[in-house]
Amino acid sequence: MHGGIEWLVDAEGCAPSRLRDRAAVLGLLDGVVAAMGLHVVSTAVHVFPDPGGITALYLLAESHLTIHTFPETGVATLNAYCCRPRVAAPWRALLAEWLGARAVVASEHARGRA
Repeated sequence: MHGGIEWLVDAEGCAPSRLRDRAAVLGLLDGVVAAMGLHVVSTAVHVFPDPGGITALYLLAESHLTIHTFPETGVATLNAYCCRPRVAAPWRALLAEWLGARAVVASEHARGRA
């Protein structure tokens, strides 16, 4: 059985100001959507009071894309899940561009395999 592909992405050394910046975070997610050829159905975004970060969810026709930012530690964590295989986003380049990430670890997981 095949249940799609999931990416877990951790970015460190991000600029705290960008991790609090709604436009930067959504710009990153929009870049992922464009790079992977995804289709946004709905969005939910919560900006926590200063000095907090942002949690955002893009509900996709293909499944979902989420981010949680932690300005206090310079960390962003993302999860992308697609119901069908596709080419991964250029995680390092996008996270460096939008959030100033210095280190990015991305892992890809096939889902639905017992």
